[in-house]
Amino acid sequence: MASRSISFMTLALAFYAAVLQPSCAAESGPPIKVGAVLPFSGGVELYGRQARLGLDLAAKDINAAGGILGRPVEVIYSDDKTRPEAAADAMHLLVEKQGVIAVVGPITSRNLNALVPLAESSKTPLLYATNYEGGKCSRYLFSFGAVPNQELGQLLPYMTQAYGNTYFLLGADRVWPHQMFDIAQPLIEKLGGKVVGTKYTLGTETDFSPLIKEVAASGAKVLLFALKGDGMDFIRQADDAGLLKDITVAFLGLSEVDLGIFRGKGQNMVTVVPTVAASDDPSVKAFVAKARAAAEPGVAVSNYVMTHYNTLIALKAAAEKAGKLDKEAIIDAMAGLTIPSPTGPVALGQNHHTAMNMFIAVTQGTELVQVRALGQITPQPGCSLAGR
Repeated sequence: MASRSISFMTLALAFYAAVLQPSCAAESGPPIKVGAVLPFSGGVELYGRQARLGLDLAAKDINAAGGILGRPVEVIYSDDKTRPEAAADAMHLLVEKQGVIAVVGPITSRNLNALVPLAESSKTPLLYATNYEGGKCSRYLFSFGAVPNQELGQLLPYMTQAYGNTYFLLGADRVWPHQMFDIAQPLIEKLGGKVVGTKYTLGTETDFSPLIKEVAASGAKVLLFALKGDGMDFIRQADDAGLLKDITVAFLGLSEVDLGIFRGKGQNMVTVVPTVAASDDPSVKAFVAKARAAAEPGVAVSNYVMTHYNTLIALKAAAEKAGKLDKEAIIDAMAGLTIPSPTGPVALGQNHHTAMNMFIAVTQGTELVQVRALGQITPQPGCSLAGR
C-alpha cells in the first residue's frame, strides 16, 4: 500500500506542476478577457455558482504561474437568468463590447442552443462544461462535460445488472430530459429491459403524491430520473412515501451540489460522474481542499467545479501551443489537445468533445461515494466535424 500511495502522490504533484508551469512565451499587454455566460438566477443558479468557483480557481492558478503568454486572465461574468434570450444578449455584449477571447458556459441545453449560432457567427470559441445530450459539433464549440455514451451508456448496464430491467423514466419537460430519454429507450431495450412508463413534468408541483403513486403502480425496479430545480423535492416526498424502498433511482446529472436539497433523503441513488469529491485519490483530495478553501463555508464541491476549471486550463494550453492570442489559431490548437486534470488526462478529440475518466457513485449521507472507476471513456457525440 505504501508504494501505491507514493504513486498517487506523484500523480498529484505532476498534475499541479503541469497546471502551474510558467507561460512558454511572453507578451505585454492588458488582461486577457474570457466571458462566462452562466445562471446566477432563474432556477439553476446552484450550478452557475459551482462553475464560477471552478473558473475563479483556474484564473488564480494561471495568473500565479504568469498568465497566458505573459498576460493575466480576467473572467467577466454575465447572468443568463436561465433564459435563452438573456444568454444570447449576454454573449453578444461580451463579444462585441468586452472583446473576450472565448466564452465559457452556459449550463442548460436551451441556452446552449441559443449560444452555438452566436459562437459561429462571431467566430468565438464557446467552452461548454456541462453534461448534455450530444449532437452538436461545431468548429466553435468545445464540450468538456459528458455526452450520453459516457453517462447513460455506463449507467444503464450497471443498473440493469444490479437492480432490474424495468424502468420508469421521469424528467423535466425540457430539452435535455426529452433527448436523454429518447437515447435511453433503445439502450434499455438492447439490454433486454423494458420501459414501463414515461412522464415529463415542469417540476413546480408542491405535492408530488399523484406522480409518486403512478411510479409505484408501474412496478418498475429502476427510476431513471432527470428532474432538476424545484422538482428535486420529488425525491424527499418519494422517500417519505416509501417509494425508494421498492425502486432504485438512476439519477442523470446528479452532483454533490444537489445533495443538500434532499435533507438526508434519497440515499443509495446511483449516478455517473467525471469526478467524486470524496475520492481518496490525492490529486482529487488536493483539488477539492483548494476549492473548499476558496468557497464560502458549507459550499459543496462538485464535478461542475472541475469541468469548468478545465476550460481555462485548456484555453491556456491551446493559446501557448498556438503562440498567439488569435481565436482561430486557438481553436486549431485546442482540437486534439490533452490537458491534466485531478482525475487524469482529459483529451479533446477532433470533434471537440472530451475523453475523460468516469465513475459510478451512490449517495451516502451528504456525499457521493465512488462505487466503480470506469476508466477513460471516449465520447460518441452523435455528430462529426468531418466535411464541415
